[in-house]
Amino acid sequence: MFVVTRYRVPTQETDEFSGLAREALTALTARPGCLDGRVGRSIDEPDLWVLSTRWENVGAYRRALSNPEVKVRAVPLMYRCIDEPTAFEDLSTWTPAQGRQEHESDLIVE
Repeated sequence: MFVVTRYRVPTQETDEFSGLAREALTALTARPGCLDGRVGRSIDEPDLWVLSTRWENVGAYRRALSNPEVKVRAVPLMYRCIDEPTAFEDLSTWTPAQGRQEHESDLIVE
């Protein structure tokens, strides 16, 4: 599963936000089950930023959010995110090592 949180950051807050985002990334990627993460900024809209992480499963992600270090370093940043869904399940992936893979959904849709 992967998590994408987006942020609107005014130009005058760029330096502060960048530091907070790096702190959050460090805290999240240190948790068991985190596969990778990144902080990025939109090329087309420089005030739009993203923090993205990839996890072994939703349980690892939820456990990470309850970790005290993550609460101190990442959760304050999360309060600034755009209010939209952030957690997604992988359905179709591609890597150089494994090529394209299809994944079953874990969601029960009625």
